[in-house]
Amino acid sequence: MKEAQEFVWMGAIPLQIHLHESEVTTVPPPPPALILAPRIGYLPLLLPLIKPYFSSTLPPGVDTVWFEYKGLPLKWYIPTGVLFDLLCAEPERPWNLTIHFRGYPSHLLIPCEGEDSVKWNFINSLKEADYIINGNCKNVMHMSQSDQLELWNSVVNANLEAFIRSSSKLKSGTIEDDYASKSSLSSQKSQKMIGEADTSVQTKTGKVPVRLYVWNVSEDFGDMEDAPPIDSWDRISYVNRPLEIHREEGKCFTLHDAIKTLLPELFGKKRKPSEGENDEQSFGSEEETKNNRMTEEGEGNISQPLETGSTADDDPEIKLLRIQGIEPKLETPISWVANHLRHPENFLHVCVYIKVPSAKSL
Repeated sequence: MKEAQEFVWMGAIPLQIHLHESEVTTVPPPPPALILAPRIGYLPLLLPLIKPYFSSTLPPGVDTVWFEYKGLPLKWYIPTGVLFDLLCAEPERPWNLTIHFRGYPSHLLIPCEGEDSVKWNFINSLKEADYIINGNCKNVMHMSQSDQLELWNSVVNANLEAFIRSSSKLKSGTIEDDYASKSSLSSQKSQKMIGEADTSVQTKTGKVPVRLYVWNVSEDFGDMEDAPPIDSWDRISYVNRPLEIHREEGKCFTLHDAIKTLLPELFGKKRKPSEGENDEQSFGSEEETKNNRMTEEGEGNISQPLETGSTADDDPEIKLLRIQGIEPKLETPISWVANHLRHPENFLHVCVYIKVPSAKSL
């Protein structure tokens, strides 16, 4: 597991950042800034590296920094790697972004007061994940300020060793790996004596904090480079639900099973809400739910019921699924994915493109 964590924490995206032409006050305009951004980080945390490139050419005023990609303002509270996986169906390297220091689009994005806002968002997500995993968020609430600061600095600096040391107090643990379970079960059976009564294997349950970013497309396309661009956040459905894993002997709960469980509106299976969760709402405390819904940004489609009415011949098709820049096979056990590809705040961020009939679209 440590090796997989190292690959996740070392993941980075080359960025080529351009200053918006309306904010250029010098001739010639400044060249773009080339930055290597950690996948697990957040765009506002790059400001200390970016600002020196453009400080001499900015117009007078107070900095209100925000980023855009092909005209789409980028949500600062979504990890950089998740933004890249979601918005670049065909990976673009370097990823060309535009930075603004003026004219913050408060009608589209919630306010960001620099690193403090990003830290607040991270800690709240950590509390929410702790609640899903343990049934309460006492582990986070009981962390001292110094421990929280050490944990946060490990994320800012992409320091895995410091993160492991400080996050050990959270007791988030791991989900039993289906691969390991099968191997153990096979070993036990091979050691049984002939005629010895077989014992039943107890079904185990685990909960995984998941944030699912779903892009429903009705048109078909063969290659990812032909996928239409995402030009509005209204085209993305944000599903914030805990995933409950039920294990049975001889069965493996796969990534595909997880997607179908999380999206019963698309895949037809009625989903039973977890304890403390409303069926048609995102999960979390009232404060976190308000933060996740981001009604100021027009995300009214969060976890809303979908229209149904298509036949079995019109089943949705998963065109693309990415986690941490990886496109895992749908047959991969979700336990392995959750243990190895989750983000520092213990959420599994999943980007998925789904081709759906118009009758089933969000």
